Amino acid sequence: MTDKELTPAQAEEAFWKSLKSSNTGMLGLERPGYHSQPMTAFREAETGTIWFFTRDDTDLARDAAAPGQTAMFSYGSKDQKVWACIHGALSVHGHDREVIERYWNPILAAWYPEGKDDPRLTLLRFDADDGRVWVSDGGLVKFAFEIAKANLTKTLPDAGDVADVNLS
Repeated sequence: MTDKELTPAQAEEAFWKSLKSSNTGMLGLERPGYHSQPMTAFREAETGTIWFFTRDDTDLARDAAAPGQTAMFSYGSKDQKVWACIHGALSVHGHDREVIERYWNPILAAWYPEGKDDPRLTLLRFDADDGRVWVSDGGLVKFAFEIAKANLTKTLPDAGDVADVNLS
């Protein structure tokens, strides 16, 4: 986004679009000493909800069961054009059959030996509220050019733009 500043609407659109095709990020509760873990995100851009499948015997599922939990979802697209840090409320949503049916796939199935009815399968609901999104639309060639130019001219490279977004 070199010709004009990235707007929050453009940043939000880039985040949701990218998350649809490259949906793995790091999710963790917002508390001291808590470490994020890799999770696959299933998005609902129209509601700002992100669903995560997990087992009910994981630390994250147990800890998210306490009321009022907030979390951070950190994301980087496979093509490295979109990066985001998203804040929101995290809660255990149990065994919601509609959500399970909507997103079920062979990769998820590998984690649940008893399939969609596995008693350990539980859903985490992440209600995104705000965040920061970085977008670089130039790709690897433009990035390499910007690095070379910055080193030659002793200026900063143009690595894209950033915008704060309100996802609620």
